[in-house]
Amino acid sequence: MHRVEARGAVSEPRSQLAVSALTAGTALGQAVANRVLGAVLLVPAAPILLAVAVALKIASPRAPVFYRQERVGLNRRQGARSLPDRDRRRGRGEGKPFGIWKFRTMIPDAEAGTGPVWATDDDPRITRIGRVLRRTRLDELPQLFNVVRGEMFVVGPRPERPHFVSELAERVPDYRRRLKVPPGITGLAQVEREYDADLDDVRTKLRYDLFYIENRRPSMDLKILLKTLAIVLLRRGAR
Repeated sequence: MHRVEARGAVSEPRSQLAVSALTAGTALGQAVANRVLGAVLLVPAAPILLAVAVALKIASPRAPVFYRQERVGLNRRQGARSLPDRDRRRGRGEGKPFGIWKFRTMIPDAEAGTGPVWATDDDPRITRIGRVLRRTRLDELPQLFNVVRGEMFVVGPRPERPHFVSELAERVPDYRRRLKVPPGITGLAQVEREYDADLDDVRTKLRYDLFYIENRRPSMDLKILLKTLAIVLLRRGAR
């Protein structure tokens, strides 16, 4: 009797270790696969990247072509709530921050006098070519480099800025659950909805993100990629 109990006590931790090892192996495989996919996609994307860069430079010779912005990625740490208040307010306790790359769609220093704010319909800060890039989602194409670097996946919830992560985590229940998986260039919420304009948009898109997180699989990623391609080709994108 004692021997059976002892074996049971030992087998449970071993089972947990096996599950943890399997989960870690799956996550590593997904990360490697996404890096390879990102590198492969960069080949056909290279002419588009070059064409957009040239167009932006011709339109605004003195303005930068690319725009780098801090975003919050995958939350690898447990007990994020126990981090210092200073870090939580900056969004750093919610996930790992990284620099995301985009084609510039707004005038230089667009938020210099306002701080972080969402874009709106007919936003005067968005340039003429920037509207086309946003509508076709081509402004997100440089993030393939983020995928190759391992900071993003091709498909996943869109990463948000630390300022908004901290604010929305306090105002929208379950918002932190978006950080359970790596962020993506495109996602289910992005192909079904437009850019966020208010809290109702955030809540609606969160439902799509959580559905994706709980049900994600290669076939779903493929459908999202095909729908993203249709948006790019048909210019049927977000505001």
